[in-house]
Amino acid sequence: MLHPLYPCIWYNEQAKEAAAFYCSFFSNSKIISENPVVVIFEINGKKIMALNGGAKYKINPSISFFINCQTQQETDHLWSNLIDGGKILMPLDEYAWSKRYGWVQDKFGMTWQIMLNNEEDTLQQTLTPSLLFTADNFGKAQEAIQFYSSVFENSQTAIMAHYPMEDVHAGKVMFCRFYLNNYPIIAMDGPGVHEYSFNEAVSFVVECDTQEEIDYYWNIFTKDGKESMCGWCKDKFGISWQVVPVILGELMGNPAKRQNVINAFLKMKKIDIQTLLTI
Repeated sequence: MLHPLYPCIWYNEQAKEAAAFYCSFFSNSKIISENPVVVIFEINGKKIMALNGGAKYKINPSISFFINCQTQQETDHLWSNLIDGGKILMPLDEYAWSKRYGWVQDKFGMTWQIMLNNEEDTLQQTLTPSLLFTADNFGKAQEAIQFYSSVFENSQTAIMAHYPMEDVHAGKVMFCRFYLNNYPIIAMDGPGVHEYSFNEAVSFVVECDTQEEIDYYWNIFTKDGKESMCGWCKDKFGISWQVVPVILGELMGNPAKRQNVINAFLKMKKIDIQTLLTI
């Protein structure tokens, strides 16, 4: 069974507060489950994990959430909530690609690109993670898209636009929307000086049914990447992945087993399903 990817946001002990904040004004949103470590919630029907990870990692704009809205009223409503206590990265205004667009960092640090759909679009409000390839990763967006598409089944590229030949950044990816396991992701090369790149603060979760699946993803991502702890690893572009068994949520949700599962989990790099099942 192919499980959709979903993002994880690393918070400094504010996971529940952040999830409740987003669910108070986003469409089709709700908190699904929670424990002392993680809160699982949905925005626009898309699953997101909020992690109480501490102060070690800080969210930056290299991975943001792109929200397409149907109406200006909807666009302005989301902006007014996200800007409360937050910071403007790009003002809400008219741009070449949209009559109403803005980029904002909310009070918890997560960044959002809010855009009014073009008139011919009939999409309902959507949420799509957006990857910005900056610094040493600048110019590698297309390579990354091809790499991820080779790793995940049911992958395809829906839109691929490059900077034109007359542009100084000719050939670099200006905008791409692609799908991994039928999950939409946006990717762009980010020209200019940026003092940030991918880190653990926003990662992607890959749920696996079997140890064979865990081994497959782990080996591919760490081949030119880096192993970490508790099922976390980095690929060659610096994007973090959590390769975990589907059953982990059930085990973590059992108060009688939770602490023993956590103790075993903390000793692992790549997750061993059988060890967790025998606890």
